Amino acid sequence: MHRRALIATSLAAPLLLARPAAAQGVDLVTEEYMVPSGDPGIEIFVRNKRPQGMTSHSPARTVLFVHGATFPAHTTFDLPLGGLSWMDYMAARGFDVWCMDIRGYGRSTRPQEMSQPPEANPPLVRGDTALADIAAAAGFVRQHRNIPRLVMMGWSWGSTLMARFAADSPNLVDRLVLVAPPWTPAGVAAPVAGTEGPLGAYRLVTQAEARRQWIAGVPEPRRAALIPPGWFEHWAGVTWATDPEGLRRNPQVLRVPNGGLHDLRENEQAGRASWDPAKLRAPTLLVVAEWDRETPPAMAAAIFPLLVNSSGKRLVVLGEGTHTMPLERNRGVLFATVQAFLEEAPPA
Repeated sequence: MHRRALIATSLAAPLLLARPAAAQGVDLVTEEYMVPSGDPGIEIFVRNKRPQGMTSHSPARTVLFVHGATFPAHTTFDLPLGGLSWMDYMAARGFDVWCMDIRGYGRSTRPQEMSQPPEANPPLVRGDTALADIAAAAGFVRQHRNIPRLVMMGWSWGSTLMARFAADSPNLVDRLVLVAPPWTPAGVAAPVAGTEGPLGAYRLVTQAEARRQWIAGVPEPRRAALIPPGWFEHWAGVTWATDPEGLRRNPQVLRVPNGGLHDLRENEQAGRASWDPAKLRAPTLLVVAEWDRETPPAMAAAIFPLLVNSSGKRLVVLGEGTHTMPLERNRGVLFATVQAFLEEAPPA
């Protein structure tokens, strides 16, 4: 375990020397690590951005992002569309921002079963496995920064995982942000493309399928303006490039573990939730976009009254956005909404 220079050995293997960047006039530092998962041969990719010169760290300003059931975190939360990523935006405001790719996604280790035919194995990376990866990454950040808690932020399936983490370990969570949270008891979401029928270990997602799924709930006259020119192509290029084996196929595909979808389907069939909102104690923000077909606003609205023990809860529905609002024209409204919640004074 080593860094190319300067940084001493730690629990994780640093990938590169801190490099400066600029966002909104603030110089930022980026660091990347491979964090041991606890399972032999499996490492979790973690990226950090923070203001250059930051010397003190607090739970309220240390944030960990986790992704949904299809795409990795670092190409979603740290993609500089229009010259700015969500992590840039937060770091420029004085936050210590981290994101992680669960195993099987992005730059984290892919289980060896993903090199076998999908039908050869059951769905990979179910919720318990993903939660163990989150616990490993969050534990690394807490130890690295010597802080007792973090702000935990999840998108889509990641919201379910972060909510489960917060319910199980309330003392480790300072605040909780759930973007586009699924909630099975509120009704059935629109199916994800390519997931009808039995689920194998993983699925193959093409860029064309991803784009169709993205805009499916958008009124026809508004589709052309949803994603600025070149943004989808940029995002798709860096996202699909995380799977070199998938790039060799024609058409190019992204191999995606099916464990998260298997859990959602199982809970849907049983009519049960995978976590208990009453167990959440941290201040909690639920935020969803009006054109989200996969986790429509009714799901967040059903969760909200069940947060009976949260020390400060918010529900925000944003206009003219979809399930993938972090990558759309109106993403600035999402950024500002989350930032306002994070910068509020602590509850009395």
